[in-house]
Amino acid sequence: MKILLLGGYGVFGGRLTELLLDIEDLEVVICGRNQKKAEEFCKTHSGNATLTPLGLDRAEIGAQLPIVQPDVVIDASGPFQAYGSEKYATIEACLSAKVNYLDFADAADFVFGVSKFDEQAKAAGIFVISGVSSFPVLTASVLRELSKSMEIHRVTGGIAPSPYAGVGLNVMRAVVGYAGSPITLFRDGKRHQAIGLAETLRYTISVPGKLPLRNTHFSLVDVPDLQVLPPEHPTMQSIWMGPAQSQRFCIEC
Repeated sequence: MKILLLGGYGVFGGRLTELLLDIEDLEVVICGRNQKKAEEFCKTHSGNATLTPLGLDRAEIGAQLPIVQPDVVIDASGPFQAYGSEKYATIEACLSAKVNYLDFADAADFVFGVSKFDEQAKAAGIFVISGVSSFPVLTASVLRELSKSMEIHRVTGGIAPSPYAGVGLNVMRAVVGYAGSPITLFRDGKRHQAIGLAETLRYTISVPGKLPLRNTHFSLVDVPDLQVLPPEHPTMQSIWMGPAQSQRFCIEC
């Protein structure tokens, strides 16, 4: 299998590559706008998989797919909120070349709109899957399990990563891009506009039988869960999602 990985030497693309290094008969084409950075990444990572550097701007992918001939394209670059008027150009190029597509998109509008390509993907015999990341995959998995035994009416969720996990520059750009701007979510059964990062709540994470973590501050963010999950659960009336703020994160901002 050959994977063309956009943003391959970035934070999330790099982590994915590290997880794939032990797989034999796999080639990962590490793509990014900077050929030198792609080459340096390939030199400093080794395993059973083959790493191939490729200087490639996302706008050029349509011309490169027939040359590279990957089995799968994974977009781990972003920020997906800033893809502009031709935000689905990579997906359209994959449909034209009949190449499978995945992305780590965290933008609600972007992920919600990908469903319009479903019929085209099926006709081409490929898959087009968006938002393959913590939000909304983990949330969706939990809610699907809960829905087996109960009706889901209201969801309030968050993620509390370690402040030392590392955040890519494009993630920071995405967050700053919608800070203070309207975000679409479901509230009381209707689409509603709320202000990104302005709405907050505090929550104490407490696992039964263990000492609770300290009270944590969460802020509303623009994640796919807000739009893609309510249609899957007809009884859901409201949903709110946000990451925890850490002292280190705030200082770096």
